[in-house]
Amino acid sequence: MDPVRYISNRSSGKMGYAIAAAACARGHEVVLISGPVALTAPAGVKVVPVVSAADMLPAVESHFEACDALIMAAAVSDWRPAVVSQQKMKKQNARMELMLEPTADILLTIRPRKGGRVVVGFAAETTEVESEARRKLAAKGLDLIVANDVTQSDAGFDVETNRVVLITTTDRLPLPLMTKREVGERIVEWVESRAGMSREMHK
Repeated sequence: MDPVRYISNRSSGKMGYAIAAAACARGHEVVLISGPVALTAPAGVKVVPVVSAADMLPAVESHFEACDALIMAAAVSDWRPAVVSQQKMKKQNARMELMLEPTADILLTIRPRKGGRVVVGFAAETTEVESEARRKLAAKGLDLIVANDVTQSDAGFDVETNRVVLITTTDRLPLPLMTKREVGERIVEWVESRAGMSREMHK
C-alpha cells in the first residue's frame, strides 16, 4: 500500500520449502523461487528471492524453459493495491477505501509454454475443496493438483503437518496426516513417475 504497509496472507512457505528439500534429497537440481519467509533454505537448493506477485511471474518465466517440472506451492496473492503511495499514508479518523486489482495468474500465463513439462499446482481452500481443485486443474492445464483444507488446525498455514488429496484428471489419492516433508516426498515421487525420471540430477 505504501513503503510501510502491505497486503499478505498467512502462508509461511513451509510446504514449498519441504518440497524443495525433498526434491534435492532425491538428487534433483532445484531452483526455489521464494517470497519473504522466516525459513532457512535447504542445503543444495538455489534460491531466487522475490517480494511480490509481480516479481514472481518473471522469475518463474526465466527458469521455466530449463526445467523438467514446475511445482507451484506458493500462496501468491490474487489482488494488489491499484495505487501504491510513494510515502507513508497518514492515519486519519476518516474512512479509507482501498481499490484492488487482480494480479497475473502465473500458471495460466505459462500454460501455452508447458510443452512436455510436468506442472503441479496447489489448491488451498476453505470450502468445496476438491471441486475447486478440479476446476483449477482443468482451467490451468495441470498434471496434478494438491488440494488441502486450510481450516484444519493441523493441516493449514504455519504448521508442520498437512493433510492433502492428490488429484489428476483420472485419479484421486487422499493422503493421511503427514509432516510437510513427507507430503513433499510423495509429490516429488509422483512427479518422477509421471516424467519418467530417475534419482539423477534433474532440473
